[in-house]
Amino acid sequence: MAHQQRSPAHLSPFSDTEDGAHFARLLAPRLAYFAGVARTEHVTRAAEQMGVPQSTLSRALVRLEQDLGVDLFARHGRTVSLTPAGRTFLASVERALAEVERAADEVRADADPATGKVAFGFLHTMGSETVPGLIRAFRADHPGVRFSLVQNYGEAMLERLRSGELDLCLTSPVPDAPDLVGRRLDEQKLRLVVPADHPLAARRRIRLAEAADETFVTLEPGYGMRRITDDLCQEAGFRPRIAFEGEEAETLRGLVAAGLGVALLPPPAVARPGVVELTVTSPRAVREIGVAWLDGHPDTPPVAAFKKFLLSRRGHLLPD
Repeated sequence: MAHQQRSPAHLSPFSDTEDGAHFARLLAPRLAYFAGVARTEHVTRAAEQMGVPQSTLSRALVRLEQDLGVDLFARHGRTVSLTPAGRTFLASVERALAEVERAADEVRADADPATGKVAFGFLHTMGSETVPGLIRAFRADHPGVRFSLVQNYGEAMLERLRSGELDLCLTSPVPDAPDLVGRRLDEQKLRLVVPADHPLAARRRIRLAEAADETFVTLEPGYGMRRITDDLCQEAGFRPRIAFEGEEAETLRGLVAAGLGVALLPPPAVARPGVVELTVTSPRAVREIGVAWLDGHPDTPPVAAFKKFLLSRRGHLLPD
């Protein structure tokens, strides 16, 4: 026998005035009830298994059918059986509930104190030495904690914090924004990097004003180091002539080694041939390194533990 189509009047509030997402939110609380009755084909037994009153379960099923405008069950006394529409609906409901269960398992696993996950962002210049050392030290006491690592420039990481993609990030400069919390952890001396055959290469120290006539290679606008370079040059009394803009510090070192300019950069993890790195005596050339997170965002236990660890490294975050 074909299933009975209910009056389309039941659908009018959703089809005319509400979108599908709102309709789904109204249906969602009743889907587990529907699946439980469909599996047992017995309302009383399903109510006992789910620990809800039979009257609550029955009302939820009636309302679900009313919302859909379709009979999902044929009633036979205390037992029920699925209509063709019910069987079609059950297949999709079981897939949806399985996906919800999978997602619940995933977020519970990510929040587990011993084996959870930390989404951690950091600057490219910290990827070869600083961050691996930090994670190794942290995992000495938290060996099961997992990390999702993202390397990017500062502004991009802050946007990822705001969107919830990152839990914490190491960045420079330390952000000052009402929706973020930033804590200064350390500072890093910057050097003027020149080609090995440059007239300045015989020097060990330099005032930045002495490089006013040089051509600079820098990171692109939006990078913290670009802002710091512009500010330091302005403090030294000049505006840098920029020949090349890049996205990664070691690329800039390569451009310097090729004789294409000079650059203000943090020290490399491994010395690069073809360049000489000069100490800048004036103005004071440093960049602050800090950790940032979204204000008011609750931490899972592994994130809280790693945040506490980073804050404990204040003043000795960077390798010697």
